[in-house]
This record gives sequence, structure tokens and C-alpha cells, in this order.
Amino acid sequence: MLGTFQQSQIRIEIEASADKISESLLRPVQLQKWLPAGRFPLGMPEQLYPGFEFTRWNGPIPVHHHVDVATPNSLRLILSQGIDGYHEWYWGEGWVQSRLEGITMLPLALGQTLSLLSLRQFLAMQRDSKGS
Repeated sequence: MLGTFQQSQIRIEIEASADKISESLLRPVQLQKWLPAGRFPLGMPEQLYPGFEFTRWNGPIPVHHHVDVATPNSLRLILSQGIDGYHEWYWGEGWVQSRLEGITMLPLALGQTLSLLSLRQFLAMQRDSKGS
């Protein structure tokens, strides 16, 4: 794999319940609404589960995902092709943490930060639209 080894870990506060965060991370129909870049393949399941595999494209670069762990409070994806490494998510009431490690030419920390900010905004818009 060409690229450099990169690692990043970010934890942010989000005004959302653990259940809402879980839905946003484990349900592909919700993931597609807030994940800023890339395309998901057709035929995604209703909810991610261990052993499921898919390839998502970030522009011209494919990133293969193998769901290693999927629980009500965590998600671990083993990555290959455009990123050789892993992405872990953990969450609870009002917070989410993302840890990303891999060898790639892509700017991992930038993409991770944009993803977390997009998730926060998505959940805030959901909360605000229900309060109206």
C-alpha cells in the first residue's frame, strides 16, 4: 500500500441520545444522509452486522469495509484498498468517539473531523425539526 501511516482519535459532545447516535452509525440509510463524501453501494442491509462487507468510493478511490464489530454502542470497520487499517466508533449519551488508523494517501484526520462535524449537525437538525 502506498501512503503514510496515520492515526487520529477524536471525541466530541453531541446533543443526542445514545439510541439516536446508534441509529445514525449502524443504519446505512441514516449513514448516507450525513456522511459527507463517498457513495454507498446498492443493496445495503437495514443495519450493519459483523461479517458484512461493502466498498464505498471516495471520489476515484475505493475503500473496502469489513464490519468486525457492531453493537448498540460500538462499531469497528476493517478497511482495505484505499486505506489499510481500521475505524472504530464508540458512543453513549451525548458523546461519540472515533479512532482511525491506517496507511493511505488520503488525509485521514481531515476526513474524520469533517465526518464527526457532519454527524453532529445531522443529529442537531433532527432534534430541531422534531421540536418545531
